[in-house]
Amino acid sequence: MSKWQGAAGSWSVKLLVAAAAIAFGALLGWGVLTGRNEAATEAGRERAIKVPIRVSSENGEPLITLDTETQRRSGIETAALPSATHQEQVRGYGMVLDVARLTELSNNYASAKAQVQTAQAKLAMSKPAYERAQRLFSEHQVVSEAQLQATVAAFGSDQASMAVAEAQVRTLTATAYQEWGSVLGKSLIDESPMITRLIERQDFLLQITLSPGVILAAPPSTASIATGKSARAAITFVSPATRIDPKIQGMSFFYAVPADSGVLPGMNVLAFLPSGQSMEAASVPASAVVWWQGRAWVYRRTARDKFIRVEIATDLPARGGGYIVKDLPKEAEIVTGGSQLLLSEEFRAQIQVED
Repeated sequence: MSKWQGAAGSWSVKLLVAAAAIAFGALLGWGVLTGRNEAATEAGRERAIKVPIRVSSENGEPLITLDTETQRRSGIETAALPSATHQEQVRGYGMVLDVARLTELSNNYASAKAQVQTAQAKLAMSKPAYERAQRLFSEHQVVSEAQLQATVAAFGSDQASMAVAEAQVRTLTATAYQEWGSVLGKSLIDESPMITRLIERQDFLLQITLSPGVILAAPPSTASIATGKSARAAITFVSPATRIDPKIQGMSFFYAVPADSGVLPGMNVLAFLPSGQSMEAASVPASAVVWWQGRAWVYRRTARDKFIRVEIATDLPARGGGYIVKDLPKEAEIVTGGSQLLLSEEFRAQIQVED
């Protein structure tokens, strides 16, 4: 009986070992198949992500090719930009000035004028009193010598006060002309509406400086400044500036801008001054412009399904947004809708090439 039991136990062990081996083999096979399936799935995903590369190179510039259907689905819109006559403008660099010194001068001048008026009033009383006392003393001895001397002293004191007050007015007048020029200086002396608007902050004073070497035969009576990405504000010529901007060292002018333009003292702004000459250029809308590496670009259609990226200058903003560009071909067809998508297409193509 013991021999049979021993044989049975041996067979049981063998069966268990065989079963374990079969199970391990099955598990290993399942793992291999699963791994292959996952690899195939991942490869399929990668193939699904990749799209045909539609960017090539022409004369060293990226050329994007999109068929008509893709353009329609992507919302690509184009427009032929006609050339037109535009007024050429010169770029200037402006600062909104703090007119606290102008206000101080105005207050001091008003005070000096009041002192002159006070001295005049006193002199108007002391002079006749002195003349009467002198006459009465010399002709009739009606007044004493002491009374005469008192009127002489009062008259002399009032004359001195008058001279001091008038000298102060002359000094402040000269200071106003020296510091702010003949136009603003005269406006301060005359208390004209121009100076009143500046002091009451209804207008702000700008100093506009041109780049070194840029010359304007005569500063334009009106110009504009950029107050935002596409906002412009009109400015009015006041006078040549009485000092230059030491950082720029160019021709400099004073202009006035309404307070509701959004500027404040201390702000730096870009100014655009008509040069008096005209040029042929196209107005590129803001929707056509894309920015990359700190520069502005547009996409120009060169064929029905081909687009090329072109850099444009941004030194002449257009009213209502966009820019006046004079280097585009005549009647150039520019992408006005979907420009950002074309730029993304370029980048995606670069990523695929690197992969």
